[in-house]
Amino acid sequence: MDDTYTLVPVDEFEALSIELKPSSPPQQRPKRNEGVSTCSPSEPKETSPENNTTPIPLVNNRLDKQWLYQDVGKYPAKTHARKVARELGVKCGVVYLVGQEEKVYEDSDQGPEFRQRRYFYYISGADFPGCAATYDIAADELVLWIPQIEPRKVLWYGRTPTPRQCMDVSEVDHVRYIKDLNRALLAKVKPGTIIYALHPDQVPRLAEHHKGTVQIDTIKLKPAIECARVIKTDHEIALIRRANAISSAAHKAVLTRAKHQRNERDLQAIFTAYCVAHGARHQAYPVIAASGPNASTLHYADNDAPLHHARHVVVLDAGAEWRCYASDVTRTFPLLAAGRFPSPQAAAVYRAVERMQDECVERVRPGVPFYALHLHACAVGVAELLGLGILCGGTVAEILGRGTVAAFFPHGLGHHVGLEVHDVSGRERLLLSSRAAAAAAAAGPGGGKVLSKREFVGPEQVAALYQELLASPPECGMTFEEGEAANAGGKQKLERNMVVTIEPGIYFCREYIEGYFLNDPYHSRYINKEELDKYWDVGGVRIEDDILVTDNGYENLTWAPKGQDMLKEIEEARPF
Repeated sequence: MDDTYTLVPVDEFEALSIELKPSSPPQQRPKRNEGVSTCSPSEPKETSPENNTTPIPLVNNRLDKQWLYQDVGKYPAKTHARKVARELGVKCGVVYLVGQEEKVYEDSDQGPEFRQRRYFYYISGADFPGCAATYDIAADELVLWIPQIEPRKVLWYGRTPTPRQCMDVSEVDHVRYIKDLNRALLAKVKPGTIIYALHPDQVPRLAEHHKGTVQIDTIKLKPAIECARVIKTDHEIALIRRANAISSAAHKAVLTRAKHQRNERDLQAIFTAYCVAHGARHQAYPVIAASGPNASTLHYADNDAPLHHARHVVVLDAGAEWRCYASDVTRTFPLLAAGRFPSPQAAAVYRAVERMQDECVERVRPGVPFYALHLHACAVGVAELLGLGILCGGTVAEILGRGTVAAFFPHGLGHHVGLEVHDVSGRERLLLSSRAAAAAAAAGPGGGKVLSKREFVGPEQVAALYQELLASPPECGMTFEEGEAANAGGKQKLERNMVVTIEPGIYFCREYIEGYFLNDPYHSRYINKEELDKYWDVGGVRIEDDILVTDNGYENLTWAPKGQDMLKEIEEARPF
């Protein structure tokens, strides 16, 4: 397939012309970026649009552990608490958050590995059980409350951080023992005080005579924290950068060993072993190691099928966690020793997805509505599938207008990354409006139940987004006048210091395509069944990077090899 062909004639589909339109960066909302901490001197600084790939922290072809483990300063808990207060829009009151307790499985003395509540961690920086945090908004006082450990517990389970150690690593005003929390809170609150808590079952136990005079608000705090978390501080970016460095290096380690492996679980073992060996004990999400048709399942979990080197490609979706901050990285690669794809079909689909990602990443900058990037990925995907003969019988505009591309690209282009791998998006949705997201969930695999924060984007949603773009074209390099999209319809525009994934994919899930598209004449008229039959074995291709939005463009935090560099790593298989 010739990769140099014109996407579509402008007169057929001028709404998605590919040329970037230069524009000045839009004004930022000051309150979201106030209080952003400063990078340490050795942290990579924001790059210009001409140099937008993060420096690769390798020394002698090894991950630079000195850089990885360097002190990046105290966790900015106080900065985060102030951001939350600004989002609450109040001048007084008390923010009250409780951390996670240790858990055990039902009818067992064993339990899952401890995982701190992310909302609590955001304003405390404390990653151990039994804690709480209070922030007095008027006094600007942040207190971390920690358990006082009984000596026999130390014998069995080890030590927890002391108050001094907590003060050394987190930007809090005081660290006190949690046994004194209720007494201190009762002394602080006055008639009319509002205590902001996350959930009704996570509120302080106040004495009877205070219950009528103190208000407990469990509505406003959660959205306020979520809005604060959308824009990352530089400290958070430093942690996400390290999570990406470990993940990128682990993906590279897999590539150098891939041709010798015999089962999907072998690839998972290489990845997780590398992460643990470099200090990342936790994965941000369960590893997906899907080969051949298994790659058509978006959240494949078995990771236990034999690898057929001569027939299959592998989708490895795996990201390490570093000090509670996530990375999310996906690479699709062949297993042949020569570093080439096992079929022309697999190679062609990889090139199509690579182009989808490259063009969307290049369009990242402040002010761009994310849904417009998703539509751009859809437009490129339609054009590529038309070139392969899988789609037929219509123009890019016509097929986009019907949403048929969702047969092969059924999820959102990306999501926020932070304390969760699918991080919070604040009061606005990144891709679909709240109403559209609810409709998509109802039509999706959960039957109305949200299965994850990855958004299902079916044909109805694609068609609606396309019609919305035609009606109100956004400022995103798509041949429209600057500033025409003052209102993105409840959908989010990119801002400086957001971290989002760009993760297009093309999948060949037989049950989904046959059940919802080939059996529906509205869509089947655009799908060439004979040509499609050649692609079932490909399964799927996804490529995913974590992208930091900068002042004038972006920085790609993910440097795991892809494209020709990836194929070279497989072929040469140099020790890493």
